[in-house]
Amino acid sequence: MEQLLRAGADVELAAVDPRSTPGFEGGKAEGRRALAAGAEELADLQERLFAASRAAGDPRSVLLVLQAMDTAGKGGIVRHVVGAVDPQGVHVHAFKAPTDEERAHDFLWRVRRALPGPGLLGVFDRSHYEDVLIHRVRGFSSPEVVEARYGQIVDFEQELAAAGTRLVKVMLHLSRDEQRERLRARLDDPTKHWKYNPGDLDERALWPAYQEAYEIAIRRTSTDVAPWYVVPADRKWYARLAVQELLLGALRSFELGWPPDDFDVEHERARLDAS
Repeated sequence: MEQLLRAGADVELAAVDPRSTPGFEGGKAEGRRALAAGAEELADLQERLFAASRAAGDPRSVLLVLQAMDTAGKGGIVRHVVGAVDPQGVHVHAFKAPTDEERAHDFLWRVRRALPGPGLLGVFDRSHYEDVLIHRVRGFSSPEVVEARYGQIVDFEQELAAAGTRLVKVMLHLSRDEQRERLRARLDDPTKHWKYNPGDLDERALWPAYQEAYEIAIRRTSTDVAPWYVVPADRKWYARLAVQELLLGALRSFELGWPPDDFDVEHERARLDAS
């Protein structure tokens, strides 16, 4: 599945069917069962990573970067995939519009402050890529500034990888028709009105420009140490399963065992029995 989803310098979003399920032949029911089955391994591997950092000083971490158009399912990924692991080993950060303090610094300043520490599974709900996506589409920065940021992002991510952070960058690829249905569902359900933002329709009007901005960003910043994955997102169950599989692949690559004991187990057992 990982290789089927990986995107690079030749990515064309129009060629990716948002309703497709690359690498998985089953339907919704089978997908949900597979997600439940993978949750146990994900929790186990994340606990091993956390234990290695606390007991042995292992500096490694995983960072999941989620980028998408509105309603694509980033929150569902956090709840149904990342939510399966022990919360003490997770750091989730949702990037909103920058504050005045953040605007006073380089665009990566606030990103560095939100990075996961050793042993953690970090999640960025939106990320530093907003500074080349919305800035390109909306003209918040000049073309020259946006162009320079692609290179700065590549350097930044190579720095993270060298320090032991495994990056999993996911673009949830939603169709325009599916977004319309999801927005309509929010309007039809009073309990979901709080999730509806009239500004989403303003961004929706710029759909082609955003698709182009995503393609450019992926082409310019997908590297061997920080590749992009384009995950079809019209079927929520598949998107969740695919992201889980990508996280499992990242954690498996660490080949994690349990930290060695630094005490005599039998002696401690005897002491416990005598207490």
